[in-house]
Amino acid sequence: MKLAIGCDHVGWELKPAIIEFLEEIGHTVQDFGTTSDLRVDYPEYAQAVSEAVVSKKCDLGILICGTGVGISIAANKIKGVRAVVCSEPYSAKLSREHNNTNILAFGSRVIGSELAKMITKEWLEAVYEDGRHQKRVDQIAEIENL
Repeated sequence: MKLAIGCDHVGWELKPAIIEFLEEIGHTVQDFGTTSDLRVDYPEYAQAVSEAVVSKKCDLGILICGTGVGISIAANKIKGVRAVVCSEPYSAKLSREHNNTNILAFGSRVIGSELAKMITKEWLEAVYEDGRHQKRVDQIAEIENL
């Protein structure tokens, strides 16, 4: 699977560990930045990753900022994105199974690298269940068209 990843200046220290983990488990990763601790604006990176996912250049995306909240809010402004911020594996898993999320966000000030890997693994291994959940996913898509 090809994954897009991006972060702001707060998330850049965690990002290499996640990239390494993703590559170890067999994924290809496209890094959309940032690459230092110089202050940047997270919406730029959220947009780049989101557009790569929505355009199908990448299958899924991962975003990292201090809490995961701001960068996920920005990502969810892009039509077709269903981003979730998670600080534990169970919600990550269910977000894929029930909501068909296509971008995972987390905060480098909230979780460490090992928990981030566990969350990412659960999220990537989960499979969208479709069925009864599709009606709600469709309703979310309709809201985007308002």
